[in-house]
Amino acid sequence: MSVGIQRLREDAETVRRGAIAKGEDPTLVDRAIALDVERRDAQGKADALRAEKKATSERIGAAIKAGAAPGGPEVAELRARSVELDARIGALDVTVDTAATELDDLLLRIPNPPDPDVPVGGEEASVIVRSWGDPLPHTEEGPGGVRIRRPHWEVAEELGIIDLAAGAKIAGSGFPLYRGAGAALQRALIDFFLDVHTRENGMTEVWPPVVVNTASARGTGQIPDKEDQMYVITRDELYLVPTAEVPVTNIHRDEIIEADRLPIRYVAYTPCFRREAGAAGARTRGILRVHQFDKVEMVCFERPDASGAALEWLTACAETLLRRLGLAYRVKLMATGDMGFTQAKKYDLEVWAPGVEDWLEVSSVSNFRDYQARRMAIRWRPEPGARPEILHTLNGSGLALARVVAAILENGQQPDGSVVVPEPLRARLGARLGG
Repeated sequence: MSVGIQRLREDAETVRRGAIAKGEDPTLVDRAIALDVERRDAQGKADALRAEKKATSERIGAAIKAGAAPGGPEVAELRARSVELDARIGALDVTVDTAATELDDLLLRIPNPPDPDVPVGGEEASVIVRSWGDPLPHTEEGPGGVRIRRPHWEVAEELGIIDLAAGAKIAGSGFPLYRGAGAALQRALIDFFLDVHTRENGMTEVWPPVVVNTASARGTGQIPDKEDQMYVITRDELYLVPTAEVPVTNIHRDEIIEADRLPIRYVAYTPCFRREAGAAGARTRGILRVHQFDKVEMVCFERPDASGAALEWLTACAETLLRRLGLAYRVKLMATGDMGFTQAKKYDLEVWAPGVEDWLEVSSVSNFRDYQARRMAIRWRPEPGARPEILHTLNGSGLALARVVAAILENGQQPDGSVVVPEPLRARLGARLGG
């Protein structure tokens, strides 16, 4: 389950409003409540009949002990009653099991209600909470006349560092191939991101599998909500990861974590695979929306009372990387209709790309509260001997490479065709690409 059944019993209206705000079907909430009532009613009746059956069995024993004939009318009547009770209990057990199975499925399909401070509405309702840097203009006057900043795919083609045609020949459109300095740029960015997160932010690096099983995909909410967007290895019933969030969060599935181990903060690099890459157009050209891309992901397991502060900290960790790369960015608090099925609160970080004159999302940082952990049965024990409780999970991109690369190429391009390399990467790549 995801939304706890206790929350449905106590605060169904909030869950219902949350479903509406996210554009999901609110009637699932009502159906789940009805199934819970049906299941509990049938369970109560079955338990009462079991008690009666036990008492009937004791009466049979007592009657025989008192001298009644085992085949006599008194014992036969009691045995007939016991058989009748067995049949009624069996029918009720079927009702309980059927209702429980349907209820579990419904709970997976009810979205995580948004936090109270999340704006309600679609993309237009999202709020820019802060920005950093001065976005470069698409055109500007210079000594040689008007300068027009080119889109990244033109810059990359001239430098020979991204080969979209070769990638399409090998795998299909949406699978870019990086050459030479392009490949080195990918590797340098991954190394830079991981270094900052491990050495400065104290995260533990993990290197997870890039395939997951159904239980893992269900645990983080990819199934059933985003199943159509995942690449499936049908023969082995495995999925290629859409993000390292999936394997890393599942590290502690079905575990109880002692309080002194919290918070647990991981960082991981993986290639990421997503089937949906968008229709052709300026906002999807080049490497802006692809089927395979590289990403460094931050994942946190937190005490419930600390997850709000952890969301702000994770966001700050991602922002630090963008500032050091010198990329102008903004932070958006995402509205209910644009934040996703599983998140309670989400920030998007967007960098400015002057070549395409657009803000590109390079990180989403989310607090899931207890939603994912409940699906995965990840609990923590507040103190020795205490009853385990559901903890909170969070994650955030730190960062997604494809669009970061696009932003570097568009912001750093020079009149001579070269691209200025951001300072943190120069020890690996030199001061410029090309030129």
